[in-house]
Amino acid sequence: MNPIAPWFQLGYIIPHLYTDMDAYQFYRVAPEGMMLLTTGLDLQEYSLAAVEAQLPVLWHRFDLLAAKNVDRIALSGVPVASALGRGRMREILSQAQARTGVPCDTDLEAHIAALKHLGATRIALASRWPDAVNGALTRYLAEAGIEVLTCRARPRSLEQNKHAAADADHLLALELGREALRAAPAAQALLMPGGLWFAIHAVRMLEEQFDRPVLLNILSTTWAALHACSRPLPQRPDPKWGRALSNL
Repeated sequence: MNPIAPWFQLGYIIPHLYTDMDAYQFYRVAPEGMMLLTTGLDLQEYSLAAVEAQLPVLWHRFDLLAAKNVDRIALSGVPVASALGRGRMREILSQAQARTGVPCDTDLEAHIAALKHLGATRIALASRWPDAVNGALTRYLAEAGIEVLTCRARPRSLEQNKHAAADADHLLALELGREALRAAPAAQALLMPGGLWFAIHAVRMLEEQFDRPVLLNILSTTWAALHACSRPLPQRPDPKWGRALSNL
């Protein structure tokens, strides 16, 4: 490992024009020497029409990150994938990989891969999204063989989630996570998706309390990138950030 240069570069397409919680949480959970390169879309709301309006831009974002010689590209935004549906989303990823020559993923496919790696096919869901988004997400997961036993949500618009306070969101993660796991004792894991959700410190607390893996976008996507790495990892994540990253 070159001590002065990144040994892995993860390209990340986020749904917004700015980066905050994505990078803030990534650099806590990722091992030393792993770098995040972000570029953005300008998603206006959680709807299929809003997602489709951004698809022409998405292809340019894939090209931009490929030109930066990243090792992997991931599309953030679980509502984006949920709105498109699994078949269409996977087709886009396949086309993007053929176009760029770079492995392409999305947070939601990374969640599915991580859950299956952990042996979890029945899960609890905690969300800050409206019922329509949660319903689309539940159907997407069902197509992958993962059953959502219960969902506990605090519905908010995209704009509201962009302006949520970090400390309040941490408490909300604990509240909704506990509600979901208590409502579904048979759940084998808890999924708390949302790149704008500052929930990283709630993961260890919930895992210790309920003895279940807890997944966030940044945890699953970082896990998927490292799990797929074809060379030995010169550094590994700190296991304190949750069971996903401690089970590579």
